[in-house]
Amino acid sequence: MAVPPGKIIAVLGANGAGKTTLLRAITGLLPVHRGKITKGRITLAGSDITDADPARRVRAGLAQVMEGRRIFAELTVDENLRTGAYTNRAGLAEGRDRVMDLFPFLKQRYRQIAGYLSGGEQQMLAMGRALMSSPRLLLLDEPSLGLAPLVVEQIRKLIVDINTQGTSVLLVEQNATMALAIADHGLVMEQGRVVRSGSGDELMADSNIREFYLGMNPSAERRSFRDVKTYRRRKSWGM
Repeated sequence: MAVPPGKIIAVLGANGAGKTTLLRAITGLLPVHRGKITKGRITLAGSDITDADPARRVRAGLAQVMEGRRIFAELTVDENLRTGAYTNRAGLAEGRDRVMDLFPFLKQRYRQIAGYLSGGEQQMLAMGRALMSSPRLLLLDEPSLGLAPLVVEQIRKLIVDINTQGTSVLLVEQNATMALAIADHGLVMEQGRVVRSGSGDELMADSNIREFYLGMNPSAERRSFRDVKTYRRRKSWGM
């Protein structure tokens, strides 16, 4: 798989498909989870970073917003943002200005303890913290998880704005409708393999995608919980 410069790539897949493992491989966090890359290489802007430690990857231009936000709840909003600029201290002021433009509410909460922010505000803070390192590639792991529909729409718009400013985005997201609506290209993963790829529009129109990720089965019938638990996916996608 590849993330072209300036593009948004969405990764879809059921729980356990390997989406988070993919992000850990890219950011160098697999060893923390007793894993390792056994096949293939990872490159960033033409440089091989397969064996680089996570800190070097951040300095090279990677940043990740993990599932569950993972902000420093005891620190202030300002202190959280400063941690994101650890590898970009020379660009601290510029990075802060960019983040404040993208997330105006942070100006009002600058000195507030981050743990008292709402879930949506914490997600935006986590995204802002990642942007403080001025990444060329931003990895987002389930940014809409657990958020209200209105907040999800705000997150969607922010991802587009971030990308418009020149940052490439790799978006792992269970909300397939949101992800495919903004993605230039999409991938579907099953058990660690990419089994389907195409433009956002192509995947949105695919009957299998509509059935298994958008909740639209061919007969337009709503499945019961029991049906969902016992349903088995048709293997009509080529490898």
